Amino acid sequence: MKAAVLEKINQPLSIVDRDVPEPADNEVVIKQDYAGLCYRDILSATGFFPRIQLPIIPGHEIGGTIVKTGKDVKDFKVGDRVASLIYVPCGKCEYCRSGNENLCPYKKSIGEEVQGGFREYVNVPEISLVKAPPGVDSRYLPIASCVTGMIYHALFRLAKVKEGQKVLITGAGGGVGSNAVQMAKAAGATVIAETTSESKRDMIEKIGADYIVDGNGKFNEEVKKLGGADIVLECVGIHTFERALRSLNNGGKMIVIGNVKPDPVDLPLGLIILKGNTIRGSISSTRKDVSEALNMVAENRINPVIGMEVGLENINEAMDMMKNRKTEGRVLIRFS
Repeated sequence: MKAAVLEKINQPLSIVDRDVPEPADNEVVIKQDYAGLCYRDILSATGFFPRIQLPIIPGHEIGGTIVKTGKDVKDFKVGDRVASLIYVPCGKCEYCRSGNENLCPYKKSIGEEVQGGFREYVNVPEISLVKAPPGVDSRYLPIASCVTGMIYHALFRLAKVKEGQKVLITGAGGGVGSNAVQMAKAAGATVIAETTSESKRDMIEKIGADYIVDGNGKFNEEVKKLGGADIVLECVGIHTFERALRSLNNGGKMIVIGNVKPDPVDLPLGLIILKGNTIRGSISSTRKDVSEALNMVAENRINPVIGMEVGLENINEAMDMMKNRKTEGRVLIRFS
């Protein structure tokens, strides 16, 4: 099979031939129709994550059909359609035992410390898997953890979004933001979408945003005219952080799930204190989050936004397009 390999930091991925993997005793082998391409893959390739082990097959958005199981696998069988977490948790620490495995301090990141998903056949430990309900399109399996499950975790578990609340989503035209618009709408929220891309406004409107604000200006002033935000889902980072924070109402919550440029931000402490705001980071998703997100897809409460599909041989071009903000929705790598 063909695989995309990162051999050196800041170098294009190499397309190489690799054997179809055999599962370890606690693993399954998944045949993928699609894998997801995430901005984190770009950050990994530029050396932002210091624990990356080269050479590595990147890619942490994995899903498909099980074609082989190891001898110790108990809860999955050949033919099951599954989505994978983006990491391998230890399964033993207090976080794993309490259902908060996304916070496991011993987890291994797939595509950075564990060989990843930019290949048609992927071996994944059973502990990282979630069964998909019937009827879920195969395109939505690989993005059930890093996209829809991650958004579910941020909006429902941390922000505790309620019907009628106003939710501001930054970077609403991107692979995370566009899907967050749908999920916030499914919760009954009024969605205010921020974007800097005029070309993405039609798409953002079509997927359900109630209002769209221009990220090139002081969009916090526009948001305040709309009644302010009860929740901000920060998908961008330094470029929007302060204006998004200033968009919050008293007692509002900001959940930070994205950071496309890994630089520090200015934190206006007086503003946070006087308005009683909460800022909270949100990392990845748990198996429960992924399961709930897949159920929302199966029930047609959300229809994940796929912007582009490319063959593995075009993965470097797709990464360049993503870096230059020329993609909308999620980008998928197509294998068949």
